[in-house]
Amino acid sequence: MPGKAAKVVITERQQSLLQEIAAARTSEVRMSQRARIILLAFEGMKNEEVNAQVSMNPDQVGVWRKRWKAAFTQLVSVECTEPRDGLRKAILAVLADEHRSGRPARITAEQQAQLVALACEQPNPDECPVSHRSSEDLAGEAVKRGIVDSISARHLRDILERNDVRPHRHKYWLTSPDRRDPDFDERVTEICDLYQEAQELYQQKGIHTVCVDEQTGIQALERIAPDLPTRPGLTAKLKFEYRRYGTISLFGNLHVPTGQILKPLLNATRTEEDFLENLDNLISHDEDAQWRLIVDNLNTHCSESCVLYVAAACGLDDDLGEKGVRGVLKNRFTRMKFLSDPTHRIRFIYLPRHTSWLNQIEIWFGLLRRKVTRLGNFASLPHLCDKITQFITYYNSVLTHPYKWTYKGRLLCK
Repeated sequence: MPGKAAKVVITERQQSLLQEIAAARTSEVRMSQRARIILLAFEGMKNEEVNAQVSMNPDQVGVWRKRWKAAFTQLVSVECTEPRDGLRKAILAVLADEHRSGRPARITAEQQAQLVALACEQPNPDECPVSHRSSEDLAGEAVKRGIVDSISARHLRDILERNDVRPHRHKYWLTSPDRRDPDFDERVTEICDLYQEAQELYQQKGIHTVCVDEQTGIQALERIAPDLPTRPGLTAKLKFEYRRYGTISLFGNLHVPTGQILKPLLNATRTEEDFLENLDNLISHDEDAQWRLIVDNLNTHCSESCVLYVAAACGLDDDLGEKGVRGVLKNRFTRMKFLSDPTHRIRFIYLPRHTSWLNQIEIWFGLLRRKVTRLGNFASLPHLCDKITQFITYYNSVLTHPYKWTYKGRLLCK
């Protein structure tokens, strides 16, 4: 004789959530079925009648009725203390499958640790002339070393994923050689301080702080067919083949206090003479003012011509020596020391090596790539130059703003 079915009781809020779970298209089929079982049982249907509605064995219907009855007191407590989302999670937990132990693990924890260690090894070039091993290679090596008797590449990938090991992924990293210098932190902090005080010095004393650098190899590419614009449901398409018309170099000068690009220069080359031309154009913007120029360590930024230009512009009559022999002009280090002298009206501030991220002009170069050159279509090299010039004019009149520099010079990691 069949037993008596468990009586199902639900509150109005529980009923509303069960109806949502049962009707939602995103719900799993099993969760939707179980929610319907509780709702139909609450209406007074017998297990056989519920079975006809949800296509589930009457014994299974009875199991979920008992599960709900046993958890009802706890659900009421959750409903009284937590918001609607908390109650929804509690209901889903009641309707979820109970944890099952499953079959005993075929690969022990010790073997898994050995597999992870194997994945972290670099291949021995004498034994395996590859840069890195694939999942199949790792599985074969594990069997070869006797770590496991057999393992599939997929099973091995699952083990590595659970241990957050991804040997197939690689990222480039770069550290500054100057990081070992005792004054590295001070140099980074100095750059940040220059940015923080740039607006005040410009407004009160007319001192210009400018980030200077070059973006080289800007390509003039013309796709051989028109672009297909985006449409509802369709992604914009760019023709893969293109014609190449050459490259151009842009000398950019970002005025830190205002965010404007001052006296940009487009040249086919990036030589010492080109940088000197850019420097002269920049200084002529305000010949009698003080200039603080933030640059990287490129040799053209500390050349003999730069020293001679700064000495002449600052009215310095000192003996500068001879390049490669003596004095200020002897080598790049003596020239950099002269150009970075804080007593000069025109002063160069050199970034530590491999710290271009400290140069604000790199932010603007990224904007130029995104808005003009990366997806642009240029019929000739002069056309590319015109587009860059037009964008700079537009930027200076519409988009320009000083960057809010929040980094204070404190390193995120050692």
